[in-house]
Amino acid sequence: MASNKNAPRLSQCSFCEKAQARSRMVMAGQGRAAVCYDCIQVLGQLVEDEAPKKKVAREDNGPLVPRKIYSNLDTYVVAQERAKKILSVAVYNHFKRIWNGKNSSDIELQKTNILLMGPTGCGKTLLAETLARTLDVPFAVCDATSLTESGYVGEDVENILLRLIQAADWDVSRAEHGIIYIDELDKIARKEGVNRSITRDVSGEGVQQELLKIIEGCVANVPPQGGRKHPHQEFLQIDTRNVLFICGGAFDGLDEIVSKRLVSRSSRVGFLASGRNGDQEPNNHLSEVTPDDLLQFGFIPEMVGRLPVTVSLEPLDKDSLIRVLTEPKNAIVKQYQQLFSMDGVELEFTSEGLEAGAERALAHQTGARSLRYIIEETLLDVMYELPSLTDIVRCVVGREAVEGKADPALITESGETLDIDLGLVEKSA
Repeated sequence: MASNKNAPRLSQCSFCEKAQARSRMVMAGQGRAAVCYDCIQVLGQLVEDEAPKKKVAREDNGPLVPRKIYSNLDTYVVAQERAKKILSVAVYNHFKRIWNGKNSSDIELQKTNILLMGPTGCGKTLLAETLARTLDVPFAVCDATSLTESGYVGEDVENILLRLIQAADWDVSRAEHGIIYIDELDKIARKEGVNRSITRDVSGEGVQQELLKIIEGCVANVPPQGGRKHPHQEFLQIDTRNVLFICGGAFDGLDEIVSKRLVSRSSRVGFLASGRNGDQEPNNHLSEVTPDDLLQFGFIPEMVGRLPVTVSLEPLDKDSLIRVLTEPKNAIVKQYQQLFSMDGVELEFTSEGLEAGAERALAHQTGARSLRYIIEETLLDVMYELPSLTDIVRCVVGREAVEGKADPALITESGETLDIDLGLVEKSA
């Protein structure tokens, strides 16, 4: 019988060139190629390693319960106990709605977007970031002041969704279960409201109208390169019905609206009238905000209706700022202690030094935002000289060091305090 010239040769592997006798098996394919069993194992492992790992959404195991969410928030965020409890329940209900969405029901559950109100530096952005980290979902942050109506100079609202898609590594299905934090929402209130602005080129009402559709839930067309949309551009489509929107702002002037309403509602005029001088008035009127107050502030009714959960955050006092410095998992003092430990030096802040840092932060009136600046300024000269010093094992920062009246104490292995000139400069309060 004539031999087939096109029949594959099974004498050796085409990859490793092992002879059939040395290999356990040689399998032939089309043509003259063959592969042994050992190479099949190697190639299979390579394919498995290089294949993209599909992230399993946390919802596959059910949503986290509110108590667990609160516990995780408490690890990173100091104080704001009531705000953390409200957020935990709202977020749990949101993802429970998604989890049970597979079950058929005659009742359609609406999305519970969240509005955070509080002074700057009280932890609004940190709360949103921690929620996203806790739930292991994509997270994006945007500034409402950069948004404009379609057709005007500025960012389209769809660019918010692009940032979320980018945070999800371009996995649109995963982005559809993410969290978007819109900061400075109070800055887009209508000009005729209390929060008047003459710096925007477009009315805040127009931006609110543009935000409505994506906050409520729609299938949005997102330009993959960002920028303005044009008719001949290809778009990414994302369904925002399950995207959780958390909006935040300082809402300066809103407390005055609430205060006037409370005074007019009460028959005890004399008692509340004395509160106008700050003696009897509650510290935080934002906890008493109603939808009517937001309407008077300058928000359109549709926007108020899209943010059913309102959370007021308390301003941070001195004790809370001290806790911010030391207690959270990523506390500022812990971060600098880690940096110093890399040089073999133990960093210690005295209780008086921590109090001085909190007092300086209160003077700046920016909440916790100024704490890192204060600590960085205090330790700058030490961090400059420390890598060049070999016998330092401990650095102690007291009140005078934080106030700029003395250098931090550098202690050697023998227990002596090293007296060197760190270029002390008088620091501002």
